[in-house]
Amino acid sequence: MSRALLVIDVQNEYFTGALPITHPAGHLEQILEAIDAASGRIPVVVIQHHFDDPDKPFFQKGTPGWELHPEIRKRSHDLLVEKTMPGSFTGTNLENWLKEQQIDTVTVAGYMTHMCCDTTARQAVHRGIKVEFLSDATGTLDLSNEAGEVSAEELHRSILCSHQMLLSDVLDVDSWKERL
Repeated sequence: MSRALLVIDVQNEYFTGALPITHPAGHLEQILEAIDAASGRIPVVVIQHHFDDPDKPFFQKGTPGWELHPEIRKRSHDLLVEKTMPGSFTGTNLENWLKEQQIDTVTVAGYMTHMCCDTTARQAVHRGIKVEFLSDATGTLDLSNEAGEVSAEELHRSILCSHQMLLSDVLDVDSWKERL
């Protein structure tokens, strides 16, 4: 098994912007622990989102909210992928890079559990790539819209349960580190 750690959208928008991540507690520390464990052992891919549409209220390229979190910027990575859609494979070089590196397993960490992490994991599975989904190194927030509302804890748990059912191997960072 050859794996890579995908660190998805750990950007300031989720800390000081309009979309503060609230669940699970310690999510950033766990992401950093995963990166530190991976560094020098397996490739680390940092993924950064931006919207091309200037009318979107967040993730505008060049703004403070779009920038990677300072702790992510401090750490080395093997590839930086810029994306404009929830899935990290859509319109990017990620799939080709993984093939060139002969990587058959990706580990998902970052934000948001229910959006970009979920979409990226599903895209990987559809491409025949195995997925490890880090339960304590992904995070989300309370969600309320015209369809209803759900707490961050409920949303996070439901995504993890659906992934474990068929798509991904859901595990915490400590268990994942034992696999490295």
